Amino acid sequence: MSKKPNFLFIMSDQLRLDRTGFGGNKIVQTPNLDQLAARSVQFNRAYCNSPSCGPSRASLTAGRMPSATGSWTNAISLDPESNTFVRVLRNSGYKTGLFGKSHLQDCIDRRPSKDGSNMLDLSKLGLVRRPPQGEGRAVERRWQQETDWDKWERHWLHKEGKVEMPEDYYGYDQVELTLNHDDRPGGHHYWWVKEQGGDPDTIGGLANTIDPFKPWDQVWKSNCPLEYYTTTYITDRATDMMSKAVENDEPFFITASFPDPHHPFGVPEPYYSMYDREAIPIPETFYNEHEDGMPQFKKMVSERGANKRGPFSFSPSLEQFKEATAAEYGSITLLDEGIGQLLAKLDELGIADNTVVIFCADHGELGGDHGLILKFASHHQGVIQVPFLIAAPGFDPSQTDSLACLLDIGQTVLDLAGEQPYIGMQGHSLRPVLQDGSAHVRDSVLVEEAYQADFIGLGKDHYMQSIVTDQHRLTIYFGSEMGELYDLENDPLETNNLFDDPQAAELKTQLMSKLIQEMIAHRDLSRYPV
Repeated sequence: MSKKPNFLFIMSDQLRLDRTGFGGNKIVQTPNLDQLAARSVQFNRAYCNSPSCGPSRASLTAGRMPSATGSWTNAISLDPESNTFVRVLRNSGYKTGLFGKSHLQDCIDRRPSKDGSNMLDLSKLGLVRRPPQGEGRAVERRWQQETDWDKWERHWLHKEGKVEMPEDYYGYDQVELTLNHDDRPGGHHYWWVKEQGGDPDTIGGLANTIDPFKPWDQVWKSNCPLEYYTTTYITDRATDMMSKAVENDEPFFITASFPDPHHPFGVPEPYYSMYDREAIPIPETFYNEHEDGMPQFKKMVSERGANKRGPFSFSPSLEQFKEATAAEYGSITLLDEGIGQLLAKLDELGIADNTVVIFCADHGELGGDHGLILKFASHHQGVIQVPFLIAAPGFDPSQTDSLACLLDIGQTVLDLAGEQPYIGMQGHSLRPVLQDGSAHVRDSVLVEEAYQADFIGLGKDHYMQSIVTDQHRLTIYFGSEMGELYDLENDPLETNNLFDDPQAAELKTQLMSKLIQEMIAHRDLSRYPV
């Protein structure tokens, strides 16, 4: 590349690797992603560092673990003073844009009262306890005045009028948001639909559906016209910025962040009906009874199809699984078409040879594995493993089994842009792997998950950590003597839990030691002494 490279960062939400053609799926159609993979370095062993939207995205953007950023759950905004790799690019002359889903801030859909009495209450699901008042920060900023620094992604604010974003939003110059996971227009997308002549209040959502799936309210046929759908909006706005950057001869870093295929699965035609429900394959572990598994999994499968815990993981009936998966496949194909338009725009503008294209997801989901669907309280491979492609001019396409994680994206981008990482970044540049697929920059990946919720019946908040190596996955749960240990080489489906196996005691000790070392290595050292 003869000058500063452009970057097109394409992000999907809750997409499993095996829900793509290049990831081995024989049914779902992803021709544009497959073509991108054919000219990319494809990372077959890439992982998120937290399998939830907010913590994962904050961690990726800041280049630090959720426990270091402080954004350890969805309802904690990333501190605006936290440095980001996007801000480094912006300060070095890049035009930076974010289009679609951000989730770098709390996006609760209600105007908060001053005393916090109307906080989102999930206790009706038996999952969440209200946090004690007056603890933590000296000043609790989340529930102060409407002018708080972390208001920018709240639905109610965007309903009141088109929101003008800060000049520097975590390093982004131009930010145009979608705020919903489903087909309802929200954020800047809401006003864009109005400008196009549509009524955003009557399209999308379960209330406006033309065909709900009664066995589970997270699946429906959308009435949202394709010209107003989130994929169309994000593609339109991202390609517009590309054109203007080229016109002004400015290097760019553009994030096109699609909400699909995250549930709810509200998908418009013809994509909702595109895939035959009966042709959806049943996962090998769908009827796993979890004899040696964790109690939360046993409880879920004992209530198969009945206890649908809103947006949280549960055990679906076969009908629920197939309907949701077919709709999900349709949303993935629609997503793929939008990605195809982004890639075509690079060719049209004549900048493909000087643009690095990165594709990934923020996390995966259970997808029927082990008789479960969605996510939370599980670090099975389908949840923590993500699709990850880097197509960079000057690097030959290949496939690699070298471990990588979302923490590595920031340092890789800075390396390719000729910029230095900042103090406190915890990932690694993947340039050596781009040059040689057999190279390794890490021997393990740290994954953590925390919620103010009692997911596994321990009578305390949920906190779990995992270490993933080339061959194993060890997971420990705070407050429990139970855990998980899987041999991924000989047991890739994770059906034989070795955690309490006497013959695996030495291995368990080694992995425990490795986990402790990685937890120490990822402590927050971003504040240096003067």
